[in-house]
Amino acid sequence: MESSTQESHLRSENSVTYDSPYPIYSVAFSSSARTPHHHHRIAVGSFIEEYNNRVDLLSFDEETLTIKSNPNLSFEHPYAPTKLMFHPNAAASLRKSADLLASSGDYLRLWEVRDNSIEPLSVLNNSKTSEFCAPLTSFDWNELETRRIGTSSIDTTCTIWDIERGIVETQLIAHDKEVYDIAWGEAGVFASVSADGSVRIFDLRDKEHSTIIYESPRPDTPLLRLAWNKQDLRYMATILMDSNKVVILDIRSPTIPVAELERHRASVNAIAWAPQSCRHICSAGDDSQALIWELPTVAGPNGIDRCPCTLLGLRLTSCSGLQRCRIGLQLPSLTNCSF
Repeated sequence: MESSTQESHLRSENSVTYDSPYPIYSVAFSSSARTPHHHHRIAVGSFIEEYNNRVDLLSFDEETLTIKSNPNLSFEHPYAPTKLMFHPNAAASLRKSADLLASSGDYLRLWEVRDNSIEPLSVLNNSKTSEFCAPLTSFDWNELETRRIGTSSIDTTCTIWDIERGIVETQLIAHDKEVYDIAWGEAGVFASVSADGSVRIFDLRDKEHSTIIYESPRPDTPLLRLAWNKQDLRYMATILMDSNKVVILDIRSPTIPVAELERHRASVNAIAWAPQSCRHICSAGDDSQALIWELPTVAGPNGIDRCPCTLLGLRLTSCSGLQRCRIGLQLPSLTNCSF
């Protein structure tokens, strides 16, 4: 919506705001409320340039449209968590009475979240020769094989963990430079992006090979984030460093984007497909905006562009040193998106 009056109405009437005492870097929504008496949870991770950082768990009440914090559901985290993610299928979790939360930073860590407490479950470290390991840039939890979590690292590798057994299933040298993000497609297929500027797809049935489906048009320009459309696995999205574009890819047509979405006035830093819609994607940028895009079923001659009826569903702003997380409510199918 282009009207400032309409945008102001959306911000005041259809959003809920939480103010954190520190800059927020990572955000995650729980996949579902465990029982009718429980609310969706939101995990927010700090970005403090010190060893001790924090993760706070908030409860979101969809009926009263309020966000509540609980001091007992806040814990210290070594370094800033590069990503947070709840178990993608709470009903299939081995711990029926608790949520499972994963975080990445120095290691992959699992946490058990109960009604009034959080306990560390495991620290997964693949280094055999040292207590230290290469920092993890991101991870993704496999929705179909929930025992699998894939991590990406600055050491050019992607590691696939079996979290139920606490062992490494496989580790691949995925790229020539640092790997910045990873995303699952099918149960045994994942993709990654890297500082080498490529998007590569890997099939665990053939670990010796990968398929490059896109390379940055500018030499030596890293790709920072990757999102695979779980409702239509033909499509994925990526972003380039210092670019205001969201690049939409069709894996059936490698190397050439099917669309480049350009409405941000500064660099894009996060993307997320809607969990229940194959046609909606949200992008967040350094211009303090998050834009929700509606993609047509069939792209026009000029590619896919933002539909005129698109609503602004989320907006991030900073004020007096506080980081504000605002959740948009006018599109229910998008309230699970996280960055």
